[in-house]
Amino acid sequence: MLDAIRPILERNLNHVRQRIADAAARCNHSPKEITLVAITKYVDVNIIRELLDLGQCALGESRPQQLWERVEALRDRKIEWHLVGPLQKNKVRKTLPLVQWIHSVDSVGLLEAVDRVAGELGVRPKVLLEVNVSGHPAKHGFHPNEMPEVVTRAAMCQNIVVCGLMAMAGVEGDLEGARRDFRALRKLRDELRELPGTRLALTELSMGMSGDFEIAIEEGATMIRVGSALFEGLPQSEE
Repeated sequence: MLDAIRPILERNLNHVRQRIADAAARCNHSPKEITLVAITKYVDVNIIRELLDLGQCALGESRPQQLWERVEALRDRKIEWHLVGPLQKNKVRKTLPLVQWIHSVDSVGLLEAVDRVAGELGVRPKVLLEVNVSGHPAKHGFHPNEMPEVVTRAAMCQNIVVCGLMAMAGVEGDLEGARRDFRALRKLRDELRELPGTRLALTELSMGMSGDFEIAIEEGATMIRVGSALFEGLPQSEE
């Protein structure tokens, strides 16, 4: 079965990489400036191993418990792990030693918990602040109006690296709305950088998934979170 999977996976990965390069070229950026995070929550470990063998080593999971299981199952491989979904405070301590990136810090309470526990554990994760730029009630994240105060508090954290912002488009399949949301996140990031006394560079923008990552790149994404486009044609390939 794996012999049949490998060429499909390789084709998909190369196609996504080409789409990244084309989108980057349209906005005069290098594809090297874009980090592809492969969202692996719907595929089994054997498929993930094939993906790693193809050189895709930045992997993302949405659920902490599944991330814990995947880290254990793949402990023999060198992987940059990203948690891209919600993180409850009672799961922070077990999660922090396993990840390099957390994309989904969506409250001051969680921000402070991550900073405190990271100090206790002696780890220094990279963190993104999730913003609900669309205002959609089903989406997580800070309200944009909160962000000046949030960034001020984030700059006081001693044990984490707050690298930028993350957002999801408000309505799946609405590409015009996605562009508007991604543009709003970039504009917000730029405004936050200009605040007096700002100490955070906020270089990273995590936005865009399989259906809209090219638009996200055109609007300034430095990280994209892609699942189904990588696993089309494979069992359980839904993102």
